[in-house]
Amino acid sequence: MALDDIKISRVIIEDFLKTFIDCCEVDVAVVGAGPSGLVASKRLAENGAKVALFERKLSVGGGMWGGGMMFPRIVVQEEALPLLNEFEVRYWEGSENGYYLASSIETVSKLAASSASSGAKIFNLMSVEDVMTRGGKRVEGLVINWTAVEAAELHVDPLTIKSKLVIDCTGHSAEVCRIVERKVPEATLSVAGERSMWAEKGESILLETTREVFPGLLVAGMAANAVAGGPRMGPVFGGMLLSGAKAAEVALTKI
Repeated sequence: MALDDIKISRVIIEDFLKTFIDCCEVDVAVVGAGPSGLVASKRLAENGAKVALFERKLSVGGGMWGGGMMFPRIVVQEEALPLLNEFEVRYWEGSENGYYLASSIETVSKLAASSASSGAKIFNLMSVEDVMTRGGKRVEGLVINWTAVEAAELHVDPLTIKSKLVIDCTGHSAEVCRIVERKVPEATLSVAGERSMWAEKGESILLETTREVFPGLLVAGMAANAVAGGPRMGPVFGGMLLSGAKAAEVALTKI
């Protein structure tokens, strides 16, 4: 078949815009395509929710790609092994009993592929710059723009996404929660900020801090500990995976 440059462009634009328009109104908008965001999106979509996942960077996976200090390995505790099995990620026990290892590259790849295959729509290179509220009673959606617009500091007005729920999975920065803290005084939401590294403590409280922090806004992953003032965990990712699964479970009861 002879290829036509214009037809290549046309089919890309047409198909993307069709998907983008369809996602102007969703059940759940997930912000941040790190491990917790990918797990939450997959679990939600496979249970029939209409899900859009927004990632500001070119690649998904958050901080998992680099493993520990660019050694492409992650540690996952035994409690989270069923999630690795669910995503068909290979793992093995390390030299220390109870410390299971997986390739960070394989894990991210399989989380992303499974999330996309479940029906979640993943939009990379899009940043969230605001939330939608009506009278400060609940979060009702997102205000988004191209990341390139943000990086270039261009004065370009954004677009909006309406959703029944938003899940903040933006990691250490807890970006969506900080927007609500700053711009929605009725929320009385205070982001404590993460504490210094303490893997055991951070992992043990993560499912507790994964919750709805304001009507329509859930928080998961490292963002959950950042909001609650919990410690960071480093290259231990079992809690992140379990947090994403819990966020999806909570969200399904509310949509």
